[in-house]
Amino acid sequence: MAESENDTSFGRVELGFVEQTEAWLVQSCQFPSKVGGKPAWLSMSDLPNPDGLLCNKCRQPVVFLLQIYAPFNGKPFTFHRSLFVFICKNPQCYEVNDNRCFKVFRSQLARKNDFYPYNPPKSNKSDGRNTDEKEAVQSYNIKLCSVCGCSAPKSCSQCHMARYCGREHQLIHWKAGHKQQCSKKDFSDPSVPENTFLFPEYLIVTELEELTPEKSTSEVNDDTQQYLPTENNSSDDCDCVNEKDLEAFAKHESLDIKVFTKFKERISNEPDQILRYCRGGSPLWVCDKIPSKVEIPNCDCGAERIFEFQIMPQLLNHLNVDHIGASIDWGTLVIYTCKDSCDQGNKYTAEFLWKQDFSSDDV
Repeated sequence: MAESENDTSFGRVELGFVEQTEAWLVQSCQFPSKVGGKPAWLSMSDLPNPDGLLCNKCRQPVVFLLQIYAPFNGKPFTFHRSLFVFICKNPQCYEVNDNRCFKVFRSQLARKNDFYPYNPPKSNKSDGRNTDEKEAVQSYNIKLCSVCGCSAPKSCSQCHMARYCGREHQLIHWKAGHKQQCSKKDFSDPSVPENTFLFPEYLIVTELEELTPEKSTSEVNDDTQQYLPTENNSSDDCDCVNEKDLEAFAKHESLDIKVFTKFKERISNEPDQILRYCRGGSPLWVCDKIPSKVEIPNCDCGAERIFEFQIMPQLLNHLNVDHIGASIDWGTLVIYTCKDSCDQGNKYTAEFLWKQDFSSDDV
């Protein structure tokens, strides 16, 4: 992602795509942007606690979806900066425009920190600084869940090697083969052989979006603002709808189609994009139901949150989440982060996600 707010790419949209990867490229010391697998934590302390990684609907542990490495210059504590997104795997939790089954966290570090060398690692598998992830975790003395890779305060009562974020993942691990492993004298690896809880792992690669003159972000946003509904333009009582309100309703319905058409046109040049990044820019909406400033809460530090990136529906094609009758789904996931990217030390700071679904007329 863009490394500086002052460089020539600021304000431009970076598109993200998935590609197959090798394990060493998605280790924490490589500062990866990636989808699936276990999170490659940036700060190795003050990880989100298990209670903070429960779905707000079903109260089951969420699963790591993706992370992006998005540092920028101008502040010493944003030299390293990553954003982490987690989602619930229960299809029943996915309701229209409902964000309660998503979690977003921001982590950032100064160039001189307790976890990484001052100079960045070389893009070389044999580079001596590319410490194996397991050794790195051990050296920082953090305990990670054998199933999901998140903070794990609990351990197996028999071997004391396997760690868990909670009972749910202990049961998953037990059924996945830990029952047989645990009693072996030469047992040393508590990982899950075939971990179906995690999403498939990919590297995220980026490139700047190239636009033709007729496909500008401002055109989409200007159209959307021009026809945004107001509280006075709607009524739940059909008997009370006057001619003016009917015209407004027809205009909103037309806008939904117009916004969705713009969405399809904008992504047509790069239909495989799974992510759009433009910190301080504007999202590419799929319908006219968009959040107001009131609906986007300020950061705990008091600063407002601004758009940083969005996750596209094309990512669903790579997650193996389709089920008969119900499935994980979204139109787009829009992430807002602290405008000041406030300094919280090594703490993982919660940010805000807005889930926007396609209009029923669009699908």
